[in-house]
Amino acid sequence: MLPTWPGSGCAGIATTKRIISGYLAANVQAQRRASSDASGDSRFPADPQKTFDKQAVFWAPEVLPTVLSVRAANCLAPKTYQLDFDNLPGSELRRAADGWHAIVPLGGTKHRLWLRELPASGYAVVVDLPLDADFELRLGAARRFWLALERRALGMPPLALPALKQHRLILALRAVDGWQEGNSYRQIAQGLFGSRRIAERAWKTDDLRSRTIRLVKLGRRLIRLRWRALLTKRRGRDDK
Repeated sequence: MLPTWPGSGCAGIATTKRIISGYLAANVQAQRRASSDASGDSRFPADPQKTFDKQAVFWAPEVLPTVLSVRAANCLAPKTYQLDFDNLPGSELRRAADGWHAIVPLGGTKHRLWLRELPASGYAVVVDLPLDADFELRLGAARRFWLALERRALGMPPLALPALKQHRLILALRAVDGWQEGNSYRQIAQGLFGSRRIAERAWKTDDLRSRTIRLVKLGRRLIRLRWRALLTKRRGRDDK
């Protein structure tokens, strides 16, 4: 009979989905409180009757670096680069207290834009790229948006995680779930890697013991940082 405690191979998929859903749901509520002004307007408008995965979520540029801050230029744009925000097929446009938030489908993906004011039809737009720690991510998102306008291949998304890192994050969430349920590191390792790989006499010097401890630490860091740890490619000490 396979183990079914949280963190095991049987429960891994369900518990990982539950943890991530909890992160995102908690974040939506926190951001609504943090970004609402006295009038009740929110930078992240959402339908409280729908789950987070059934509706569009509008992020601010300071929260998600791949949201492009866009403004109108003082010149007309060539036809290829013209954006009529009132008539973009499949797009979503919302007005909030801080300006306009848009989700624009182009080139087979969705591009997220923030505009203080909507540009007049036919005018060129400018993308602001602050020189900060997230410059590389913003540059990648801006380049993909430009390539979409050019009708060219977009390449990998800026926030795409390598398969090995995705696997590590999943293991970390499963590991910390087992740790929170009171399981020992040895029990967690058995759930993650299988009982056959755990040495009977040399557990304290087994490399899987050290790996399991690191995974639990990474999982605790993911809980502490919530969704932010999943929205950045910057490496921390616990990610190594």
